[in-house]
Amino acid sequence: MSNSRRIAIVGAGIAAITCARTLVQAGHNVTVFEKSHGMGGRMSTRSSDFGTFDHGAQYFTVRDARFQQALATVPGLCRPWSANTVQVLDSHGLVAEAGLPAREPHWVAKPGMNALVRGWAKPLVESNSVELQTCVRAIEKDPLNSKQWQLRTTGAGDSTHVFSGFDAVVLAIPGPQALALLNTQPKAAALAKKAAKSTVAPCWTLMLAFPQAVQPGLTTLGPQWNAARSTHHRIAWLARESSKPGRGAIERWTVQASAAWSQEHLQDDDARVTAKLMKAFAEVTGIRAEPAHAEVHRWLYAKTEKALGVSHLWDAKTGLGVCGDWCLGHRVEDAFVSGLELALAVA
Repeated sequence: MSNSRRIAIVGAGIAAITCARTLVQAGHNVTVFEKSHGMGGRMSTRSSDFGTFDHGAQYFTVRDARFQQALATVPGLCRPWSANTVQVLDSHGLVAEAGLPAREPHWVAKPGMNALVRGWAKPLVESNSVELQTCVRAIEKDPLNSKQWQLRTTGAGDSTHVFSGFDAVVLAIPGPQALALLNTQPKAAALAKKAAKSTVAPCWTLMLAFPQAVQPGLTTLGPQWNAARSTHHRIAWLARESSKPGRGAIERWTVQASAAWSQEHLQDDDARVTAKLMKAFAEVTGIRAEPAHAEVHRWLYAKTEKALGVSHLWDAKTGLGVCGDWCLGHRVEDAFVSGLELALAVA
């Protein structure tokens, strides 16, 4: 196409991949840069000897017709997740209200949440348009063409590389990370000022496995509910991973700490966080058995506290844009809409 442009997209979560595939469909040449070894962003799935954990996004809703249409391109990959509803009490009173709101279906991808991003990204991977383990450190003007951009990156083993010749750069990463990159480029000052209005909270996530629950006459440990929003000061959310469609039978739990507690303990080591969250987990669920597997993950940028209030930011004059769930809220669908609408603005 005569109007085809080379576009760099930083990040490989749902906003990034939605944006990338929409731009490719419009005839543009896209390269995705991701600092991790896999795709998914906060829709990542952690593997263990006992099964997987959705240690980021736990489920998603479908309210936008465009999201529903996009999901139809990967039939059978996503299934509804039903979690039974009870109230959970301990000696201190109400600590968790279990279950998901009944007003709308809640969906998960199988065999893990990252399967949706990976499914949508497959054509990009097959065309060698995804650079994994490539961390973008700075955005610079291309010295050979002042109308284009180049990205200065580091890779495995601290190797460095410069990717050049891009007509536009899209930052599909958490707000603070996008802001840090925008601040490396003086021409992005106006965009950076707008992006700075969003705030995002951290989250410590605990993953536990109890294989001893899989035996004759016993299928689960502890409560007879599968998900809960907790009022415990340390915990915001708990989910029995093995209750989700397409997962293994071994009893596994994902426990997400509250934003306030995560911020307070942001610099704690893994062992200390694990011990404190396991104690809180036992208080909420009554499960005091020793897990065969326990690990934590720290999300520095987990849940949006203050959204931008617009789906994306795009500066056509400079060819720089940003997108992500933090522009609209914190839901998976917010990320999809953000990536889609930025791509439509660019295209």
